[in-house]
Amino acid sequence: MARFLIEVPHEPDVIACAHVVEIFLKTGSHFLANADWGCKDGDHKAWFIADVDNKDQARSIVPPTYRSQARIVQLNKWSMDEIDEIKRYHKVK
Repeated sequence: MARFLIEVPHEPDVIACAHVVEIFLKTGSHFLANADWGCKDGDHKAWFIADVDNKDQARSIVPPTYRSQARIVQLNKWSMDEIDEIKRYHKVK
């Protein structure tokens, strides 16, 4: 299973904020109900992390109205033991 950061932007006005938050909460989805929001800081987006098989599954969690705008980023972690692999991947000496 892979881990994805899902970012969902929305319009920067009070009605849009209330609407998207209501949609997220009413879905019953654990992912959406526990999203983090940046609206109070002027960044009108929601973020959440999902452990699913692929990007298509990650995108399918997002309500249909917001799917096309959602940004899906696969996350990974590195250890010190993997530094040489990272350098080879990025062709760094």
